[in-house]
Amino acid sequence: MITCLIVDDELFAREELADLLGQEHDIEIVGQCANAIEALQSIAKDKPQLIFLDIQMPRISGMELIAMLDPDNMPKIVFVTAYDEFAVKAFDNHAFDYLLKPIDAERLSKTLTRVRKNLTPQIMDPITPKRLEHIPCYSGNKLKVIAIQDVEYVFSDLSGVHVASAKGKVHTQLTLKVFEEKTPLVRCHRQYLISPKAIAEIELLDTGAEVTTHSGDKVPVSRRYLKSLKQLFGFQ
Repeated sequence: MITCLIVDDELFAREELADLLGQEHDIEIVGQCANAIEALQSIAKDKPQLIFLDIQMPRISGMELIAMLDPDNMPKIVFVTAYDEFAVKAFDNHAFDYLLKPIDAERLSKTLTRVRKNLTPQIMDPITPKRLEHIPCYSGNKLKVIAIQDVEYVFSDLSGVHVASAKGKVHTQLTLKVFEEKTPLVRCHRQYLISPKAIAEIELLDTGAEVTTHSGDKVPVSRRYLKSLKQLFGFQ
């Protein structure tokens, strides 16, 4: 069985695609998501092999969602879109699989035939954003979208990855690796990345250093990353 996830902000579109996929003997739908935050949670939990992804979603687009995924654990992506000349040309140029809305059953069948032959994810860099502008987060049962410019630091512990801003701390499904590669945050510790703009003070310690953010939080800096952090401020 090929496990798949449907991500689309339109309920009717999700149900239409689910009905078509329900007729396939080897396709198992593990979830349906209306936005990128729900999708990230489902991807982390269910680890689908295949995602049918709408491009045009509010707040965080389908392309932005892909940029948030760890490339080492990327599912196979089939884009779903209303006709867009530029998007379709980009997909054709890079041989990406895509479906146009409303979805044609025959076209879906051809796409699934190709997917069955090759579930290996493609490199998405040519069409995805190089930098993230928004971070999807959650706190309890509340979903939040935080602008990257408001993030002071991120860190990981046994309970997951946390995003700290002046308004407090929330959780995210993004990995520290994605933050390091797709945001202006810089590594300061094995478990911490920090925004250079958030640094109010650096205190040197025997074991490394400690940063105080503008919000008053303390962030550890290990010896390994101290030199590069000091260089950001013109110190050798």
